[in-house]
Amino acid sequence: SPAAPGTISPITKNTATMIPLKIDPAAKTPLYKQITAPIERSARDGSLPAGTQLPSMNELAAELDISKETVKKAYGFLVERGIIIPKQGKGFYVADLSSRAHMQVLVIFDRFSVYKQEMFNAFSDALGPAAEITIVNHNQSVDLLGYYLDTYLDSFDWYVVAPHFPLDAVSQERMAAQLKRIPARKLILIDHLPEGLSGSFGAVYQDFESDIYGGLLQGLEDGGKFEQLRVITLPTSLYGARIRRGIEYFARDKHVAVEFLTGSPEEILTGDTFLVLNSQLDAGLVDLARKIGEKGLDIGKDVRIISYNEYGMNELVLGGLTTVSTDFPEMGRLAARMILSRSLSKLHCPFRMTRRKTF
Repeated sequence: SPAAPGTISPITKNTATMIPLKIDPAAKTPLYKQITAPIERSARDGSLPAGTQLPSMNELAAELDISKETVKKAYGFLVERGIIIPKQGKGFYVADLSSRAHMQVLVIFDRFSVYKQEMFNAFSDALGPAAEITIVNHNQSVDLLGYYLDTYLDSFDWYVVAPHFPLDAVSQERMAAQLKRIPARKLILIDHLPEGLSGSFGAVYQDFESDIYGGLLQGLEDGGKFEQLRVITLPTSLYGARIRRGIEYFARDKHVAVEFLTGSPEEILTGDTFLVLNSQLDAGLVDLARKIGEKGLDIGKDVRIISYNEYGMNELVLGGLTTVSTDFPEMGRLAARMILSRSLSKLHCPFRMTRRKTF
């Protein structure tokens, strides 16, 4: 007879293998995930051997007293994940997972960029064949983060999340509530450590305020001069206010005149030093370089440029673009080492100035 809701029913199909499924319609976890999670877990730990035939969708729906559509969704999810294999006219069978990577890692970036690409490449290279990685983007939407967790919670061994969301109190509280759904032992935050978020999770982060201070300070220690610093930034930048505070502290402590702009100015003078906080190849940098050239000034000699965030193309831009940046590849490697060692900690990623022709 069908199992009563909330009770445990074993999966049996021409085998002595039994996988207990506890179906609770009142639980927050969707019904299909209450089916997929224990089947995947058992397939990976070997208690459900490769080749085991699962009940048909009709059989399992009747056994658990749920709709066939729910079972169909669960089986479809497991097929997509490569956990089970459908065989035409025969049913569903457990796949051979012995030759696959043991760990399943879900990376949830905010947006994919050249910097995230460098971070991810280093992360993937460091993990090597030890893990299979899935990437999604939440686009700074807490609702989308929640959707991914509704879909994938309990389906991965590790969750690597870039917690870049609007900084208002409501959004931050909602973000924290979503992140707390992930077991701390499986969670690594990447690129940012939100204030007030505590727990035994791992993190590899940059500190926008203190990092820019230290990066500019390296410029002075390396023999550079800042008589006047002109900063080009966008008011919509997520962490623009924090970076601005760090620049203001630097300017105050080192007696540097600082001016904040939202675009390249019409008046550019010999001796100007520009800090461009937007992406290296955006219109702001192009416009600034064009105006400097029109005035007959030499970049690196008459006028200096520092850009925020480092990646490979900077060696070629303007003959060599000086940057202040966190070390994105190292960020990826540090996160991978936590996974491989299964030892979580909170690490501030190195931030440095890379001197090239423009400064």
